[in-house]
Amino acid sequence: MASTRSSLAEVDRRRQDVLAFVVERGEVRIDELARHFGVSLATMHRDLDQLAERRLLRKERGRAAPFPTLTMETATRFRIGVQRPLKEALCAAVADEIRPGSTVVLDDSTTSFPLAARIARTEAVAVVTNSLGVARLFDETPGAEVTLLGGRYRGEFGSCVGPDVLRALGRLRADLAVMSAVSVLGGRLFHPIREYAEIKEAMLDCAQRSLLLVDHTKFGKTATHAYGDAGRYDRIVTDRATPAAELAALRDRGATVDVVDA
Repeated sequence: MASTRSSLAEVDRRRQDVLAFVVERGEVRIDELARHFGVSLATMHRDLDQLAERRLLRKERGRAAPFPTLTMETATRFRIGVQRPLKEALCAAVADEIRPGSTVVLDDSTTSFPLAARIARTEAVAVVTNSLGVARLFDETPGAEVTLLGGRYRGEFGSCVGPDVLRALGRLRADLAVMSAVSVLGGRLFHPIREYAEIKEAMLDCAQRSLLLVDHTKFGKTATHAYGDAGRYDRIVTDRATPAAELAALRDRGATVDVVDA
């Protein structure tokens, strides 16, 4: 069994790398992918078929291509284990913000997963989220108070969207909201999907305090929908690889920015 799990993990990791390669290049021939990753053409076709079934990329005649607007977010959802130490460092930096007995809102970003896991192990707090992945982290926590915001489920992101989620957040008063962002440029935040941008705004509105955890890979990019700026967050945590100009833009908008080593 151990060898089987190891083999599956290796296949999953390769598919993560294939997706990242296609995201970076924009469009790649399938035979080129097979040569680059040192696998047979048949194996690469299987990898791409699986990624295409999950709507993470497009498999066309002889080529693989990313989706133009959804790629960044879907890649994040698929690559939950990528840059794990960096995500852990960002979450550790805000662990002292979690107060026993408080209500914490978490978005569906995988950046906040380590924080949710920490809460599940150590803190008696009420968690509200639209993310099935976050909610499942509390499966082994007896008596955990977790509210999963229901609505239209989007399997490719593992979370719910729509008016039901927005209405529930409109009736909620939380102590803290912890979120991440897909794209940040010049202190402004962006998301490729309007429904998720609206949810992030509603999470900000319902919380007394808000934190933004965003690593350097998210900066210098835009997406279709702008939904606010850094000044709305009480504290922003990022890492030292974030460009100095982007850090300055965050602070120019009145944000308190903490830079951590990772």
